[in-house]
Amino acid sequence: MPDHRLPRIALATGDPAGIGPEVSLKAALDAGVNGICRPLLVGDPTVIARHAAAAGLAAELRVISDVKNATWSAGAPEVLAVPLPEATPLTFGINDAAYGRAALASAARAIKAALAGEVDAVVGAPHNQTSIAAARIPFDGYPGFVARETGMNHHDVFLMLAFGDTRIVHCTLHVGVAQALALITRDRVGHAIRAADTALRRIGIAKPCICVSGLNPHAGEGGLFGREEIETIGPAIEEAKAAGIAVMGPFGADTMFHRKGVDAFVVMLHDQGHITAKLLAVNQSAALSIGSPILFASVAHGSAFDIAGKGVASPAAMIEAIARLAGRQHAA
Repeated sequence: MPDHRLPRIALATGDPAGIGPEVSLKAALDAGVNGICRPLLVGDPTVIARHAAAAGLAAELRVISDVKNATWSAGAPEVLAVPLPEATPLTFGINDAAYGRAALASAARAIKAALAGEVDAVVGAPHNQTSIAAARIPFDGYPGFVARETGMNHHDVFLMLAFGDTRIVHCTLHVGVAQALALITRDRVGHAIRAADTALRRIGIAKPCICVSGLNPHAGEGGLFGREEIETIGPAIEEAKAAGIAVMGPFGADTMFHRKGVDAFVVMLHDQGHITAKLLAVNQSAALSIGSPILFASVAHGSAFDIAGKGVASPAAMIEAIARLAGRQHAA
């Protein structure tokens, strides 16, 4: 019998031609995952079955059209059906506009379920940016997508990469550096700090400690290498302190991550956080979208077309993302 005290987590299966359906199914079948949550696959059942066959997984899928019909039975993966658009055939490892639409359709359906209170959280499997672009859908990453799907400004949801005891929040994400510089305002930095503090409390950290990076080398070196730390980032930190948030900085982004006892690091640019995460936790980071009314996480790796359909994809990052939302560091 399912444990109804466990959180219900929807797994949006991502790009059909990539490894998303495979790692989603492997995660849904994982004993550790079923010990900490009740997983629900969201995507095209035929696509998931194709991936199961390619991976040699003998999984009998139970297809439902409404979350209310879910039984949440461990060992019998349930699929909330979101069919491929236009009856598109599946070919592993290629780009197709229909696949881009399918990836976002499954994520949108899972988010809708979370907003309705039918599931407690959502994990998004890898999408493919090229297929989404071919579908002519504006998309700059899951945080902006989550914002739009939950009725928020797309700049008000932030990415938090999480691995081990490290969490990294990004003020800016998938935009050109010139645009990122224009986005780094006192208000936006303050908003990112507040979103980090709220998210940390939501996952059970009672008194979060946050460090904030600078933008320039050596955090500007007292104005020698730029004044953003003095005129923008520093004042945002002081405002957050006045509001009762335990926050420090700005620190040089090249040395900040050595600091101990920190619950989250806030960085200004995509590469300040992603380079650190991808060096220290290869394909193992959970990517949480914070600041929205729902709990949403994804993985910090791509759709891996080169191994799609070969049955060798590791679900480790997917399991880590699930574990984070279930309130555990690891699901093993």
